[in-house]
Amino acid sequence: MNQILIIGGSDAGISAGLRAREVDPKADVTVVVKDEYPNFSICGLPFYIGGEVADWSQLAHRTGDQLRAAGLRVLAHHEATKINPEAHTVSVLNPSGSSVEFSYDQLILATGAVSARPPIPGSHLPGVFFMRFMDDGFRVSRYLNENQPKRAAIIGTGYIGMEMAEALSRRGMAVTLMEMADSIMPSFDPEMGALLQKSLADRGIRVETGLKIMEIETAGKGLKVRAGDKTAAEVDFILIAAGAKPCVDPAAEAGIHLGKTGAIAVNEKMETSAKDIYAAGDCAETFHRITGKYVYMPLGTTSHKQGRIAGENAAGGNTVFKGVVGTQSLKVFDRILARAGFRDTEARGQGFDPLTVDFETPDHKAYYPGATPVHIRLTGDRKTGLLLGVQMIGHQGAEISKRIDIIAAALYSGLMVADFIDYDLSYTPPLSSPWDPVQMAAFKWLTH
Repeated sequence: MNQILIIGGSDAGISAGLRAREVDPKADVTVVVKDEYPNFSICGLPFYIGGEVADWSQLAHRTGDQLRAAGLRVLAHHEATKINPEAHTVSVLNPSGSSVEFSYDQLILATGAVSARPPIPGSHLPGVFFMRFMDDGFRVSRYLNENQPKRAAIIGTGYIGMEMAEALSRRGMAVTLMEMADSIMPSFDPEMGALLQKSLADRGIRVETGLKIMEIETAGKGLKVRAGDKTAAEVDFILIAAGAKPCVDPAAEAGIHLGKTGAIAVNEKMETSAKDIYAAGDCAETFHRITGKYVYMPLGTTSHKQGRIAGENAAGGNTVFKGVVGTQSLKVFDRILARAGFRDTEARGQGFDPLTVDFETPDHKAYYPGATPVHIRLTGDRKTGLLLGVQMIGHQGAEISKRIDIIAAALYSGLMVADFIDYDLSYTPPLSSPWDPVQMAAFKWLTH
């Protein structure tokens, strides 16, 4: 019987276990989980805190009973501490604190990522939080319920920071967003960040950019954030949302190779440098289809796919992960921001000769009520005409996610900007135009 041991019970780990059992129903699959929340959607925590999801248990993709019915042995409150690749064993601390040794035929590392913790003095103070795991979300929710803070500062304006700005605003708090870069959502071009910032201002969200956070201090019963030589905000609650970094300690200590990004290096089969050990999800690098290089891009969609590949191969399969193009979307109030592929500066850094155009048009025929503007930035390679990436922002009802997925399919297939015009896309006046907005943007690029 094939003994498959999985370290980590989030998206990648559970996807791996489920797929392994599908491929080999006789496989003995054990999942070691550090907390007690296997297969929970941590992406949903801001919506739980904001009250859009009333019951935290709804964030579970599957219940414990469903995982057991699928043949997974899930061990909660078990922490892997040491991997011995030669002996094919893993040392694990059980709930009583005793070390137990597990043997494996195949090992899958799905250890995920942890919150990046910038060295800000005072980040340990009561009322200052990070958020990555279910327990983090519970701590935040409990603090908000018990203390009823009125003013919040969020340091970092990535996905979690933006979603939490809406969540805290929904709770009636005055929110200040603080960003070191010159624009919010720094993974998007400043032009897109400016459009989103205007929407936030309309909702009463204060935004401060270009800040170097020096210290967090107590100020009476509250907290003070100091940036440079000034006080940037006086608040009652602080969330530091400075991104994530891969959790690789057990792998690195076992001599498993890390990539240039600091995540676990894998090949297309999700195999690591150690025999019979795979890695998947936020702890591992991922293959970028446009450049053919390995990058670090911790996304839930990628974790599910990589986990499935690792699980199938650990169970005796022979399949490969086809890679990503960096497709992402974000909802903030009634705005949707999305991207796929490279933006101009990224493309230039990869050796392309990028040309980027801006285009704005109604999301559907203007004569049909309710049309709203869609703003598009399309990037292609001047020399070859290769489509390199698109960024988009628009109203929640403007089919932004559907349209970025169209772009993702084109990028995945390696299409030229000119090829994209020939896509046979759907049309009805309430939803689009005979030429979809993304095709109109392609026309502009070709005639620029």
